Amino acid sequence: MVEINSFDVLTHQLRTILKHRHLDGKRNAALLLATELEISPLDCAAALLSLKFEGEVITPPPPNFSAPQFEPIELPPIKMQRYRLDVGKKQGVELESLKEMLVEESGVDRNNIQNISIRNDYTLLELPDEMPSDIFLHLKNILINDFKLNITRLKVRKSTPKSNNNRFRRRHA
Repeated sequence: MVEINSFDVLTHQLRTILKHRHLDGKRNAALLLATELEISPLDCAAALLSLKFEGEVITPPPPNFSAPQFEPIELPPIKMQRYRLDVGKKQGVELESLKEMLVEESGVDRNNIQNISIRNDYTLLELPDEMPSDIFLHLKNILINDFKLNITRLKVRKSTPKSNNNRFRRRHA
């Protein structure tokens, strides 16, 4: 049996993780696991805890324990990645239906779908950088209005090095 102080250690570790890490990718993976196993996210979390504490019982503090009040956690901004979709205005893509489909198919938070630009033949948008590869591959084959998304990551443009303009300066006599 895990002692109460072990529960406190686990609680401290979880607080640290929640405060300092972005968990979108892991949250999406947990939701996919829960959906695949047809269980609740809470049961999925309990099963994942049992992987770490195989054969042990985690005993929460006694009922008279009062949980301290904490200030809301402010996370640093999420690192975003630019993507291109092979669908656009020609294929009848609309902003709200695109967002709804991305939330439904990838589990990404609606607020983390940013800078959407629906062009004639394609769409540009930003999603969290930590997208798991299985979700990325899944999105490649998703259809919207009978057209494949065929999502691709765009490379980040590095700033061009300053050119040596000295060659082009006129010399004054």
